[in-house]
Amino acid sequence: MESSALAAAEEEERGLAASLTARYSDWVLEELDELAGSFLLTDPAMPGHPIVYASRGLAALTGYPRRDVLGRNARLFQGAATDRAAVAGVREAVRAQRAHQVAILNYRRDGSPHWVLLHVAPVFHAADGRVLHFLAVQVPIAAATAHRAACRGPAVFAACREEARVEEELPCASHAGEVFVDTDKRGLDAEEPRVASSCDKEKALSIANSIFSALNRYSKLTGLVVCGKRCKSVGIPALSSSLNLSLGRIKQSFVLTDRHLPDMPIVYASDAFLSLTGYSREEILGCNCRFLSGPGTSVEVLEEINRNICSEQACTVHLLNYRKDGSAFRDLLQVSPIRNASGKVAFHVWVHLDESAKCDFNGLTPEIWQLGAVGAVRVAVRSLSASGSLLRPSQ
Repeated sequence: MESSALAAAEEEERGLAASLTARYSDWVLEELDELAGSFLLTDPAMPGHPIVYASRGLAALTGYPRRDVLGRNARLFQGAATDRAAVAGVREAVRAQRAHQVAILNYRRDGSPHWVLLHVAPVFHAADGRVLHFLAVQVPIAAATAHRAACRGPAVFAACREEARVEEELPCASHAGEVFVDTDKRGLDAEEPRVASSCDKEKALSIANSIFSALNRYSKLTGLVVCGKRCKSVGIPALSSSLNLSLGRIKQSFVLTDRHLPDMPIVYASDAFLSLTGYSREEILGCNCRFLSGPGTSVEVLEEINRNICSEQACTVHLLNYRKDGSAFRDLLQVSPIRNASGKVAFHVWVHLDESAKCDFNGLTPEIWQLGAVGAVRVAVRSLSASGSLLRPSQ
């Protein structure tokens, strides 16, 4: 009996490992073991949405050895005092297949509670946008950041518990909604809620980006390229070679988006933009420009940009954006409509400039330098649209 149980356990462990090795190569596990931080990976396509990888840092933080975590649902870290509203927020983010950060009360193996900043993010297939895994990073929140929240009470917890149990269906994976669903009744008094600092948020994002970089690098060995943003390049109109050539001569950092397509995707990115952000062209074509946003990005400024886009007006804003490696930069952003020869808006151009970078603008102000890029794009689009040469003939 013991030998049969051992064989079954080994078979299950191989199956969990295959969730990663089949997609990222056999060496990805060793690479992940070398990364710092407390994190895990789950597979939404497997029954129960189990944990398929747990880092060494997770064992140190929670007291759970890897063998006790693999194959289980991530709810094992939750308990009676875990905020149901926080759980509901994570569930919704998983179902919506988007990244999410929240301060949450978790429990160690010995039953002791501890506050962490939980950063959850989907891992997408770069080609078709499928969710392959979910990444969950845990960053401990120091007690010094605790704050009082007297408004929380039993009635609130009861209402949140019902919300957390609402069952919805995730389009791409039938088991994804099972992650972070609490069934543990461990009874411990709730601690004072804590607020994650900007440093905690940046640390979580930095750890996540290092993991995505490793997964992306090893996924290329199997031909199954992954990324942290859903990039639906399939169905995105391909610009003509003439337009690509004209845009390629423009030296500034910019992207071109098409407001007539769902979610206003990027259809062109300059080499300078790729250098500024650290992303490859294949990672961003088909994405919405919000992929640069992160903790600290102003929602009010984003709304201002959207208002100007809807009214077909240009705007210049100052925005905190993020590179692929998680580093933040102050972005001087110029967004302008680009009209075709008939006067209709064909694209929007987004010209980005790192305000901290020392650049030679040939005696011009940064704003005028950006307007130069806008003017060059307008000339290229108008001249080629007159001859019907904006898109490839097959389009």
